Amino acid sequence: MTRHDDLAEFWALTGEFFNTDPVFHTIPIAAVDRRLNHADPDDLPPLLVSVTEDGVLVAAALRTPPWPLTLSGVAPEWAETVADALAGEVELTGVNGPRESVEAFVVAWAARTGCGAREHMALRLHELGDLVVPDVPGAARVATSDDLPLLSRWRTRFGVEATEQAPEGISDERSRELVRISMTAGHGHLVWYLGDEPVAWAAASAPASGMSRIGPVYTPPEHRRHGYGAAVTAACASWARDNGAEHVVLYTDLANPTANSVYQRIGFRPVVDSAEFVFTPAGG
Repeated sequence: MTRHDDLAEFWALTGEFFNTDPVFHTIPIAAVDRRLNHADPDDLPPLLVSVTEDGVLVAAALRTPPWPLTLSGVAPEWAETVADALAGEVELTGVNGPRESVEAFVVAWAARTGCGAREHMALRLHELGDLVVPDVPGAARVATSDDLPLLSRWRTRFGVEATEQAPEGISDERSRELVRISMTAGHGHLVWYLGDEPVAWAAASAPASGMSRIGPVYTPPEHRRHGYGAAVTAACASWARDNGAEHVVLYTDLANPTANSVYQRIGFRPVVDSAEFVFTPAGG
């Protein structure tokens, strides 16, 4: 296994490997695209690893802090190899990716480091087929920098609600920076308006390797159960396709059956089940 220090060199080696299936590898493709083309001065160095056998690339993984190590490029049979190489060299806060790969890595990592692990989220990756635009009152508008105060508040609430982050764990200031970086990278942020009132928000990444991923999607509690989330998601999907995306994808939380059914009604179809695990210190 090889550790890489240069992201461009890593992508020159692994880009074709990931781009063979831009839906399955949505997370690494989007992460590398953002780092290579819209780097931010506050970005921390990535963790980049590749595995070759007989001169052929067989696995690759990366972490772009603060996000976990992502394993779509590590089939279960290579999880121990990656864990062997990283154990004792780096500390990992967590891991995400296809469930089989993640579970294999978690077992290997715990055995080598003594760390504990708990499942943080059970996810399902979906790809859009034929878009079904829901009939919902209101209209979508592409957000601008003038919307940053609103979207930063909504991004904070999304983080607390959807990912169980403590309120002090993500501030409006940090949320504002995340949305600003996303807008600067050319991602589409759409707000659904009912008259003059904003009632829902969704974002779609700028297409990379023909793929765009939708998220976050957020509707304030007082505006839920009216279809605004589905409507703004459909508007985001249309934006992505209008901007060149061949594949439009999103993740759903399997703990939220309502959201899963809503997205399927507008045309999203399951691709693969994924998981995110969080590691706890050895002896903790």
